Amino acid sequence: MAVLLPLLGLLLASGGGQALVPPSELKQMSAAGSKYIDTEVENAINGVKQMKTLMDKTSKDHQAILHTLEETKRRKEEAVQLAREKEQELAARQDVCNETMLALWEECKPCLKQTCMRFYSRTCHSGSGLVGRQLEEFLNHSSPFSIWVNGERFDSLLERDQRQEQQLEDLEESFGLLEDGVDDIFQDSTQVSGRMYPFFRAPFGGFREAFRPPVQHVRLPPRSGRVARELHPFFQHPHQGFNRLFQPLFEMMQRMLEEPQGGWEHPLGGFPSESRNSSNERMVCREIRRNSAGCLRMRDECEKCREILSVDCWQTDPAQSQLREQLEDALRLAERFTRRYDTLLHAFQAEMLNTTSLLEQLNRQFGWVSRLANMTQGTDGFLQVTTVLSKAPNLEDPSAPPDTQVTVQLFDSEPLSLTVPGDISWDDPRFMEIVANQALQHYKQNVISE
Repeated sequence: MAVLLPLLGLLLASGGGQALVPPSELKQMSAAGSKYIDTEVENAINGVKQMKTLMDKTSKDHQAILHTLEETKRRKEEAVQLAREKEQELAARQDVCNETMLALWEECKPCLKQTCMRFYSRTCHSGSGLVGRQLEEFLNHSSPFSIWVNGERFDSLLERDQRQEQQLEDLEESFGLLEDGVDDIFQDSTQVSGRMYPFFRAPFGGFREAFRPPVQHVRLPPRSGRVARELHPFFQHPHQGFNRLFQPLFEMMQRMLEEPQGGWEHPLGGFPSESRNSSNERMVCREIRRNSAGCLRMRDECEKCREILSVDCWQTDPAQSQLREQLEDALRLAERFTRRYDTLLHAFQAEMLNTTSLLEQLNRQFGWVSRLANMTQGTDGFLQVTTVLSKAPNLEDPSAPPDTQVTVQLFDSEPLSLTVPGDISWDDPRFMEIVANQALQHYKQNVISE
């Protein structure tokens, strides 16, 4: 192939344009251009190392967030368990108030159903019939005690706990994919460095330090395949689409971050319509469809329901007052830890979004170098100059020196024709720097657009 390149240059020259460089000089030009490319490859490998450093730091921060999340969840569960125990104790002492409360409950139920259904029909677009049947069944199987002890708060806490668990699983799975993707790019880049500089001469000595035993990470076992199905194709074959390597994950993080935070707190009680926005309304509709207990928040709209709340049993059994206070304290504590958990998840999402954005920028700038992992470098370097021709004079300005057309092959790409301004001669050191830079930019664009 090396013998054919000069002959190819002569054949192309005979088809149009004047050959400026004798075949004997093409090799020197190739070496000069390859030197420039070598420098850019070095910079790109260092850039990939920045990606790895950023990912390692993020992994450490991630472990700290996971630890805090686990501790917050543990304390929330303890508070919920305490509230359940106080609820059971309180329920066991309700005999003395049963007659009064049951009478009020029978008058409270129809008002509560009508109020909730009127609100649902006005706010939501579909499902009124189903929601009405679910609500009636729920009320018939409930007791006035549900209102008196704010029973719907337990349901809201448990539902929010399930949603938080799903959010964390999605975040954990996507974080694992992000780590694996950066790791693949880094490993491929170190192969390029190892072949170019087998003895790890400076500035690549730091790469040897990177090959250390892997850090043990806490990772939740994935239960949902949605994130994996959405992202895995890009991470299994990263070289087939560098621009799409991080973009799906980045977009998913944006969507998660834009979702309403703290969905377990609902604007239902005392709900002026002008204070609700569309996202709150959608959240309320979903809540009522899933959980009829959400309608208990509308108890203040019905007089008989309010009277249940005012039933005073402490005179016959003072211990009930203390138990109720303890129950309320435990619920408030559980809700506080739930809000704390939401805040931590939100911070995790924001950090993921920021990290993914930075990694995508670095990948666009430097990730192309990992494409060279399976490529063999030629004896004359990465850049081969095949022809250097003088183009036809510019008819608009005949006195101006004609531009130069240079045909090169960079890495494993197809031959590429480039143009250098005529005022820069081929023996000017800037000439091959311009050629090499143009060829590399073209190569990067092709890699990104694949």
